Amino acid sequence: MILFDAPWVWLLLPLPWLGYRWLPVYREQRRALRVPFTVAFSGRIDSAPGKGLESLPATTLLVRWLIWILLLAAAARPVSLEPPLSTLEPRRDLVLAIDLSESMAERDVIGPDHTRIDRLSAVKAAITTFIHQRASDRIGMVGFGDGAFPLAPPSSDHGTLIQMLDALASGMAGANTAMGDAIGVTLNLLDESQAPEQLLILLTDGNDNRSLLPPLQAAAIAAERGLVIHTIGFGQPGDSVGDGVDTETLARIANATGGQHFLATDPQALAQVYRTIDGLTPENAEVITAQPHRELFWIPALIAVGLSVLQALAGAVPVRSDHGRQQHDDKSRAGHA
Repeated sequence: MILFDAPWVWLLLPLPWLGYRWLPVYREQRRALRVPFTVAFSGRIDSAPGKGLESLPATTLLVRWLIWILLLAAAARPVSLEPPLSTLEPRRDLVLAIDLSESMAERDVIGPDHTRIDRLSAVKAAITTFIHQRASDRIGMVGFGDGAFPLAPPSSDHGTLIQMLDALASGMAGANTAMGDAIGVTLNLLDESQAPEQLLILLTDGNDNRSLLPPLQAAAIAAERGLVIHTIGFGQPGDSVGDGVDTETLARIANATGGQHFLATDPQALAQVYRTIDGLTPENAEVITAQPHRELFWIPALIAVGLSVLQALAGAVPVRSDHGRQQHDDKSRAGHA
């Protein structure tokens, strides 16, 4: 479809006729040569006196009007509308905080093929499935052990995120668990986020024993910032000082931020936890529609320039009047005689 961005330009279409019809004739005071024998003089110079626009040939007037119309068409900015493009603009930034301490290397998990696998492998499988289900979210990742560090900022590039997830290894962050620092790093990661909704899913198999920022204090700051935290304990429940998952602290973190706490003791339960979280946080994205277009003003402008050049070249060729042509023929016959 072709539309005009400035259709009001077409109101100027009758401007030349209005100017010719209503503007006063231009007069100039200057010396002139009086020639009483105009017809004979015009025959000598092979030209005939004209009467302005009224004496122009119809084709010349037609071409000039066509040039004017083409110039108006170019000024009106014609555009060709292309098929609309629709994209999903995520309205949620989600961060996955993963425990990478040495305990995640324990091979005490029964995999799908009934063989023992390490805890981190089970976590990777569940998170990979979860990421595939979150097409409309920007997802980032944080790892924690002796400390916490950002692995990836929230992004819609889920393919690269899964590749980074596959490259993670147990113990790469140290032997301890800095759960509170993981929340702090997530807050820094989301510091410039403009998303209306921000979510952290924190997974650990132990208890916090290394954080510089206590977990409950970090949760209070997260609540002030509007960050919702879902916590997942993977393994057997314990307490804040012994072995096992500190379910009490994880539950308090979730409650303080408006999230939920989950406990999974095997890969099947862990997969179900991520499915539950997926249901709790439905897709939140805005459909952005763009209407691309192609500028076409250059087409009428180019045609108008071409016609103007052709008309100028045609006007440069001398046109003899009938009277001058008759005198020229008479002279030719007299010369032959």
